[in-house]
Parts: sequence; C-alpha cells; structure tokens
Amino acid sequence: MVAFIEVENLTVSYGETVAIHDISFQLEPGVIGLIGPNGAGKTTLIRTFLGFIRPVKGKIVISGLSLPQEILKVRAIVGHMPEREVVSPKVTAVSFLVYCGRLVGMSYVDALERSHEVLNYVGLQEARYRPMQTYSTGMLQRVKLAQAILHDPKILILDEPTNGLDPDGRLEMLQLIREISEQRGVTTILSTHLLPDVQNLCSQIVVLKKGKLVYCGDLQSLIDSKVNHYEVSVQPPMEPFKEELEKIGIKFQELPQEVLSLQLPESIPQQEIFRCAQRAGTIIRSFMPAGGSLAELFQSKLDKEEVS
Repeated sequence: MVAFIEVENLTVSYGETVAIHDISFQLEPGVIGLIGPNGAGKTTLIRTFLGFIRPVKGKIVISGLSLPQEILKVRAIVGHMPEREVVSPKVTAVSFLVYCGRLVGMSYVDALERSHEVLNYVGLQEARYRPMQTYSTGMLQRVKLAQAILHDPKILILDEPTNGLDPDGRLEMLQLIREISEQRGVTTILSTHLLPDVQNLCSQIVVLKKGKLVYCGDLQSLIDSKVNHYEVSVQPPMEPFKEELEKIGIKFQELPQEVLSLQLPESIPQQEIFRCAQRAGTIIRSFMPAGGSLAELFQSKLDKEEVS
C-alpha cells in the first residue's frame, strides 16, 4: 500500500532548542496513534503537519502534497481537533460552526447546511441552538470534533479527544472516531496519553521520545513481539543458569525476586530453557509467557531506547 504520510529526515527547532531530531517514517491510511511522554515532540510534530512551524530540514508529504510548499492545499484536506478549548462560550454551536465553515471558504448556505449535518452526526442536534457555555465537557469535545470534520477532510488530527470525559462519554467518542475512519475513509492521527484508546482504535503507532523516533509501525506487530518472551523464576544461585543462557544466545533481563525475563530467538525452542537449567543445576520454580499490556510494551520500548 502506498504511504499516505511520508516524513524524511525531519528536524524542527525552537531557536537553539531542537524539538525533533532527524526522524523518518512512513504511514499507511488508517488510525494512527501518536504517543510519547511529555516533551517527546508530539505537539511539535502536529504543528509542523499543520504548517504552523517550518522545519529546519527534512521532507513531509501528506496525501501526495509536500510541506511547506503546498501548505494551503494540505490545510484544505486536514481537520484538526485541538486539545485546548477553541469555542466561544456565549455562541451557539451552529453559529460557531458556520463561522468555521466560512473561514475555510464555504458559502454561508453551504456552511449552515453542513453545520446542521455534522452536529447531528456527533449527537448534538438537540443542543445546537444553546449557548456553548451551557455544554458539558463531553458536549464541548463533540463540538470540536464537529468543526474538525466540517469541511469533509481526508485526514483528521485529534489531540487528546477523550480528555476529561467520563467512561460512557469516552466510549462514545471512540466509537465516533472509529466510524469516521472506517465509514468515511478518513485517515486519523490520534495523539493521546491514554494507551487503552490507542489499543482500542489504532492499527499503526508512532512513538517519540525526546524528539527522536523510538518506534513506527504496526501496533499488532509490537504486541506480537512479546510472543517469544518468558518470565522464569529460579532458585538461587542464578549465575550458572545465566551463563548457560548466554552460551546459546538467549537474551535476558534480571528482575527482582530471582526472576529472569527471557527473549527467545525464533530458532530456539522453549525447551532449551529447561535444558540450560539442567546443565546449570538450577531449579526452575515457575515458567510462564511474559504478559504485556500496551503500557508495559510502550515503557519497555522507551526504557530500551538510548536517547541523549
């Protein structure tokens, strides 16, 4: 499949501070998770995609359009749902969306018609004429989503779309995002600190740390990478067992309470672990596949990546 987003040797800085360090990746259409700790460069990357920041060097191509050379064309196909509030409290949702539609070049009639359509789509048809200062957090999030899809974009960039929502509101928002992506064919970048949302929606992820790329690729492949990982609890001494593991190329990490986290190459069957223990005279107390929530996998990736 042809890449929908291409980033090549991208570097972005604020004065002397380099926020993104020479990153390259390609992404296919779908729902893409953008994750990383605070200060990782997620917001900078989004602002660069939107043309608010000009990179020091590098190339960005979105749906065949180059940045920054074709930024106006890119903005015409991108919908952005910012994390911060962007609505006017005393204005009705319909008036706000008509204003947004006029900003992107719609006629008043088209903007009004489209505003009613998207407010109905996000479930705000009954509240569309109320001042937005009367809205709950969940309703305000829906207004922001509505303005992002108002001009029928090809790509959505959503910054913390479930922030501040209760469990029901969060699930409803995720369902809306899924429908927009699957039924309307909109490629979606989801920037969030809520990893369950990423696991729920995303087929690909981009992981940043201190402005550097830690991982970019298929989410399921990252999860499946734990298939050959095991945790072994042994009776001390552990050193002879570790020496036997090293001899046949089994990588391990020592955990508390006499536990080793093992990573087996595909060429080595798990029975070799027990043979190593037998040769070392080590008693294995327990042996089990290593679990791994996305949060644990994510943290493992960050911990292993040496970023200076």
